[in-house]
Amino acid sequence: MRLDRHGELKPEGPAAWLRQGTEAFSRTCPFSPAARNETELAAGLFPEAVHDDPLVGRFHSAYVGHAEEGNFRAHGSSGGMVSWTVSELLRTGRVDAVAHVVPSDDERFFRYRLSRTPEEIDAGAKSRYYPVEMSEVLETIRAVPGRYAVVGVPCFIKAVQLLRREDPLMRERIAFTLGLFCGHMKSARLVESFAYQMGVGVEDIRAVEYRLKDARRPANWYTAQLTLRDGRSVQRDWFHLAEGDWGSGFFQNEACNFCDDVVSETADISFGDAWVEPYSSDGRGTNVVIVRSPVLHALVADAVAAGRLCLAPVDAAFLAQTQAAGFRQRREGLAYRLSWRRPGRHRSLQPVKRVRPGRALPWRRKLIYRMRAAITRWSRRLFALARSTGSRSLYVRWARGALALYHALAYSRGRLGSWMARLAPDDPGGR
Repeated sequence: MRLDRHGELKPEGPAAWLRQGTEAFSRTCPFSPAARNETELAAGLFPEAVHDDPLVGRFHSAYVGHAEEGNFRAHGSSGGMVSWTVSELLRTGRVDAVAHVVPSDDERFFRYRLSRTPEEIDAGAKSRYYPVEMSEVLETIRAVPGRYAVVGVPCFIKAVQLLRREDPLMRERIAFTLGLFCGHMKSARLVESFAYQMGVGVEDIRAVEYRLKDARRPANWYTAQLTLRDGRSVQRDWFHLAEGDWGSGFFQNEACNFCDDVVSETADISFGDAWVEPYSSDGRGTNVVIVRSPVLHALVADAVAAGRLCLAPVDAAFLAQTQAAGFRQRREGLAYRLSWRRPGRHRSLQPVKRVRPGRALPWRRKLIYRMRAAITRWSRRLFALARSTGSRSLYVRWARGALALYHALAYSRGRLGSWMARLAPDDPGGR
């Protein structure tokens, strides 16, 4: 896998292989029409699940809260539950190592690594909105006997589960999967654009912090911080950056337009942010947790009873509410995007999704989805042009204008908002 000119990871290999992959590969690629979908996988993985929800999928129990013991909450982007869970799996001997994303010293900033100690786990805390791939850790898992846990976003976890179906050795060695809720993946150009807007060169960056935690501010007020090689650091709130609205789609990977899994439905346990009040205003961070494995359900329940975790039970409706914007994008938005493709055009590449194509949406919602797709497409193209000409200000000026137009369309209750509301009076607006 190599970064292309848009800062996205793409496969490199013989032309014949790229044109025609093997049948086994087609069954393990998470976006392949030949691969099982999330519903089918979850039915086989979690047959004893107590709940089955059309948005959240199958699960045994669900919670909102945070890790109470140690520094897990303070060191994490959210409530510290991801680091607590993998640390507990290591502490209790259920796994020998954990595959997760950590900072890297090379030009990619982040990579997958196998961690075997609490200190190594702590280095992987926080959010990583950067392209990564897992070939190295999968090769190590195949070569070195042991029991492993893998942490990843929905498509990564689905790929791991498909691989476990295909390969008995991986099925034996990968004992647990931990999923992260996901809106979409960003290209490497996001960091580069942040650097330009903060007045530094991307080559001068030593470390990237996407969500600098401050308990005095709401959790959803993201602050990006870049630590430079000379020891200095620069930071800026996301809402002062051209790409500051995550849902607008800047530098989004195109594959994310064809994903219908928000909450890692195939993971043994998955984690997200509680983006509802009063939790979103709590700068210390709060997780929502979905437990599907009976083993992990017992592990979490015992820790709650012992006071090590501060978690309250919630239902599927609460979970869906915390990720409402993501579900709109991945369900009604996906249905609309699938309807854009004309019959016969790239039919071999059309993914098979659990959402059927459909266009029955108010005009305002349609325009929002069209605008997001345009921002995704043109942010890639214009940033590439800006890099090649040395005029990144060209891209930033366009991005600020595009974001202003998107906000007017998605949030405004002024003249444009009122005009669009008359076209779509039943649409609640927003994301």
